[in-house]
Amino acid sequence: MPTFPDVSNRLAHESSLYLRQHEANPVHWWPWCAEAFAEAKAKDKPVLVSVGYSSCHWCHVMARESFEQPWVADLMNQHFVCIKVDREERPEVDKLMMDAVQMIQGHGGWPLNSFCLPDGRPFFGGTYFPPEDRGHGQVPWPQLLMRVSDFYHRNKSELAANADAIAQNLTHLTRAPDADGSAPSPDDLVAAARRICEQHDDTFGGFGAAPKFPAPHTLNLLLGLRGAAAVEADRALASRIDAVLTITLGSMARGGLFDQVGGGFHRYCVDRDWTVPHFEKMLYDNAQLLGTYAEAWARYRDPLYVDVCVETVGWLLREMRTANGLFAASLDADTDHHEGTTYVWTAPEVATALGDEAFAFAQAYGLSDKGNFEGKNIPKLKGDQAARKRFAAARAKLRALRDQRPQPARDDKNLLSWNALLIGNLAKAGWILGRKDWLELAIETEANLWTRFAREDGAQLLAVAHGDKVTLDGNLSDYAWLAEAELALAAFASWARPKQTHPYAARAERLLLTAHERFGDPHSVGSFVVPADRDDLSVRQKDWFDNAVPAGNSSLLHGFGQIQMLSTDTRWAREFADLSTAYGGLCKNVPNGVAHALDGIARFALGHATVKSAGDWEGLRLALNGDDQTAPHARPYRPVFLLAEPSATGFAVCVGQTCLAPVRTASEAAESL
Repeated sequence: MPTFPDVSNRLAHESSLYLRQHEANPVHWWPWCAEAFAEAKAKDKPVLVSVGYSSCHWCHVMARESFEQPWVADLMNQHFVCIKVDREERPEVDKLMMDAVQMIQGHGGWPLNSFCLPDGRPFFGGTYFPPEDRGHGQVPWPQLLMRVSDFYHRNKSELAANADAIAQNLTHLTRAPDADGSAPSPDDLVAAARRICEQHDDTFGGFGAAPKFPAPHTLNLLLGLRGAAAVEADRALASRIDAVLTITLGSMARGGLFDQVGGGFHRYCVDRDWTVPHFEKMLYDNAQLLGTYAEAWARYRDPLYVDVCVETVGWLLREMRTANGLFAASLDADTDHHEGTTYVWTAPEVATALGDEAFAFAQAYGLSDKGNFEGKNIPKLKGDQAARKRFAAARAKLRALRDQRPQPARDDKNLLSWNALLIGNLAKAGWILGRKDWLELAIETEANLWTRFAREDGAQLLAVAHGDKVTLDGNLSDYAWLAEAELALAAFASWARPKQTHPYAARAERLLLTAHERFGDPHSVGSFVVPADRDDLSVRQKDWFDNAVPAGNSSLLHGFGQIQMLSTDTRWAREFADLSTAYGGLCKNVPNGVAHALDGIARFALGHATVKSAGDWEGLRLALNGDDQTAPHARPYRPVFLLAEPSATGFAVCVGQTCLAPVRTASEAAESL
């Protein structure tokens, strides 16, 4: 048990940047701990669990408006035990509170404010609340505090019944929704692609109305299904998928979501046409989009996709790599308490920086005296790819000028899970685009991560590092995402280091075994988010739906499907088949919500491949992927494991459980694949 000094706000001694951002609040914050709930029980007070993260703009706004105000803090201190949670450090707490709030309000987001009984069961909550009535139908925060406190003391039995109902509903959701005992069929997957395409915004790209998020899982599913024989045979559907992918990928890459000057993606855009981003930059978005754009290039050969990958990796190395060789979590949305200050431009600033070139640059990037964001400009590429190449030096000049401005704060914590997402996608993008340096970066990052977070037997992962301090046991996603990363390295490491023996397949299998042992449900399909020995959560949940990051169970499907190609253990085929049965109904009803799982099922059905050879891997890579950035290419990306076989005289290809006759040349192996 932690011990706390006798002070009103206990966050000053926490490692989390987000918690320390609140250390000077007059609110008597606790971190998430058993002592806080014991305090609530002893004083008979409800608990306020306030969840956010360091780069969140509206978290900062609510802090300034309410948590920093002594009179508001007095209300909070008098009537509640207040707990502050970093959602990136404790995603399992965030999920519990978020699911409860979404059940109550029909929507969620951050800041997330959940009111709980002293035993931790949520009974009410919401997101941002203003300090006074602003006429938008939102209850002012001080008024809400008094209402909740009064109701707690007058109607405890009713609140307890409400908390019970919420807990029962959350427990019910641990069972796979709509599961009918059958896995999605090929026809179901094709129908899922059609349904997803129906939700596409054909004018501006993306899915649904504003705000718009990148949705890499959905794009990856469409990319994988695009190569299926059933889609190839349906020219209308194939063309529709092509249109959806190219419109959305192009709109995101040309719009404000992508930092046109410095590289890397912001978290989402607030408008329909991808102009105004929510300016924080998250490691997980950029990790996943790197792999998506690389695979999209393999099919569509748009050189813009290569530029996006190159500039994203450049930004990661320049601004996100920490001294220990891992990558930081995020950059703040705000600079000096104002959103986007670092990134926007006035017309005179651009004119001064670029001189005679300024007018042409402004036309290419949609800059004007009026601006497109609070009187200033967020650059959007209006010209073609030739214009983008033409102004590369101009963009570098603006970036150098921008670097002299005040910069958004960086959250330096290293998250195992988000670094794992980056490792896998660096390996994939490196193979597709012929960048051995990216694969070497993935290998180096994995070594640093394994040394820092994991025991070599894979039996325990720690999840969060702040400098030299490594804390918190890993959840299901830590094990599942790292297993996926290890499998990506197992696939491609022989290309970069052909004469070495690699540990990645063995590590992936150990991680999957541990995940099954610690998180698996012996009575029902699927794995829990936390292990059975966690007693600080009112409900032990399962995570079925992908959000900005893949659900743990979705990721397990990828791991179970791929490890079969590398392991002699027959259990993995059973695990894959059993877990697939959770998604029969979900595939029909909400395919975009479980896209990462469906992608794993689709790619397994298409057939994971292995190639054994003495080592002409570059010849095989060129035969599969090519290097010409503009020429049409007949072979879209196929996942393949490169297995060194020193005695081999050619290439032995297996797809799924079918092994083909050995061939002598890389081009023949590519044809076989």
